[in-house]
Amino acid sequence: MFTTRLISILALSLSSTAALAGPTLCVWDPIGKGGQIFDAVKNFALAAQSQGVEITLKAFTDEKVAADEFRVGQCDGLMATSIRTRTYNNFTVALDHGGAATIVRDGKIDMDASYKVIQKAMQVLAAPGADKLNVQDRFEVAGILPTGALYTMVRDKAVFKKGFAGVRMPAFDNDPVQAYLIARAGATPVAVNIRNFVSMFNNGNVDVVFAPAVAYQPLEIYKGVGTKGGVSRFPLAFTSLQLVIDRNKFPAGFGEKSRRFWVDQFDEVAKAVRKAESSIPAQTWVDFDAEEAAAFVAQQREGRVELGKRGEYNKQALKFMKRVRCSVHPGATDCATTAEIDW
Repeated sequence: MFTTRLISILALSLSSTAALAGPTLCVWDPIGKGGQIFDAVKNFALAAQSQGVEITLKAFTDEKVAADEFRVGQCDGLMATSIRTRTYNNFTVALDHGGAATIVRDGKIDMDASYKVIQKAMQVLAAPGADKLNVQDRFEVAGILPTGALYTMVRDKAVFKKGFAGVRMPAFDNDPVQAYLIARAGATPVAVNIRNFVSMFNNGNVDVVFAPAVAYQPLEIYKGVGTKGGVSRFPLAFTSLQLVIDRNKFPAGFGEKSRRFWVDQFDEVAKAVRKAESSIPAQTWVDFDAEEAAAFVAQQREGRVELGKRGEYNKQALKFMKRVRCSVHPGATDCATTAEIDW
């Protein structure tokens, strides 16, 4: 995915970083060492090596195992979904909150503008002086890799009209926010993990899954969707992988330069994500009408506010994302309100 030219960018950006040998990164990739995620981190490690920072990579297809290895100190860094990394930083995870980056114009989702929100948020987080947003205790978010919009994929399109009451939804045991949202929808939770949720969907044990388009073909989600199912055009959220490091195991200033590197990958990553979205057959997509879109946006905003009040979401992070969102689309209805600003 990443070119030699991009590796050179990191090599230049790390030119002032002191040499340090030995840090290990645990990398979650559902495909393993042959996956694009691991490939991206390999290029990152190669560039760091050229500056004397010898990073050892360990690939995991089970995200929980990768996170546990980092938690007990077997790894000095972790590349995983924000569901796992939020333990170490509850601010940067806000990029992935439902509707936090979603832009709707004239009743339709504006994907270009929505991805612009993600890009601008990443740029702010990677700017000099943003350490206070990325550092919590001895841990630091050293990069964000966007993986695209999170779509609702169902085995039967009729669900979108009937509603999700009673529908069997995958429930990850490490995601209390998801448990709240499932209960709010009146759905029936079914225990799954990152390794079996797709097979559970394809085998009919759950009626719906939530995944980015980049997972649709590689993980064979299309088998569960079949001819009766569909994919909602309206994303639930935007997803990312986040690189968290133990600051004590890396040179001073490494995190900031690392974040700059990952920001510089955005255009190329976004191109790959949009290609994956366009590869989903046109007849598979299910569109919302303008009234449904407005209602959905309002429901997501109410959910974010409620989760902020409950302490599940960082209120300052919600404020940050609203300001970024409104800088991209100042004409949005909620930009005229104080919701997510005044707590």
